Amino acid sequence: MSELTLIIPAKEEKESLPLFLNELKSLQCNKLVVLQKEDDTTLKAISATQGINILIQKENGYGNALKEGINSVKTKYCCIINADGSMDPKYLKEKLLKCEKIDFIFSSRYEKSGGSNDDDIVTFIGNKIFTFLGNFFFNLGISDILFTYILGKTDSFKKLNLSYSDFRICVEIPINAKKKNFNYAIIPSFERSRIGGKKKVNAIKDGFLILFAMVRLFFKKFNDQ
Repeated sequence: MSELTLIIPAKEEKESLPLFLNELKSLQCNKLVVLQKEDDTTLKAISATQGINILIQKENGYGNALKEGINSVKTKYCCIINADGSMDPKYLKEKLLKCEKIDFIFSSRYEKSGGSNDDDIVTFIGNKIFTFLGNFFFNLGISDILFTYILGKTDSFKKLNLSYSDFRICVEIPINAKKKNFNYAIIPSFERSRIGGKKKVNAIKDGFLILFAMVRLFFKKFNDQ
């Protein structure tokens, strides 16, 4: 796994991130933690952790953390894995093996043998709606559009030309991958309960932003043709 970098976006994760990094320490891959510059508490919580690299964001936002993380990666592969511990690293070897012949591996909580301990009724229904819209308007062929546990070739990630700096990047990644004719596959994944702290997603606010982003990306599809 030496050709893999884990991109770990973190915001106010002082409770969960040290424990999650301890779980990851046996993995022979690069670990890149991406932090907002004002997040001193999380930085202090992991300051004694060995075997990691820390990238301080130039700008804030979950999407921006992913973009800056991706652009800094030097290894052949990279994988988005959240700092709250909900994304189980046991799937990494399978994802890495499958990615040798294609561009991206998307994880899904809604495939057979997948599931979630972190989903609630609002996020479940919202995800189902957005996944339906993604499949209907973009023919994505995926079952979990909002789950960003994604492993891919770094060069392919960089070619997605991602623009969103917040949670709208969740839908932008698969939509741009489809528009650019990248090859991808889906594997089932079980989402664990977060280790600590609180969710950073505002289901209603971010849901509307994601909906408008999908509309924008749909019409942009025709302008690009």
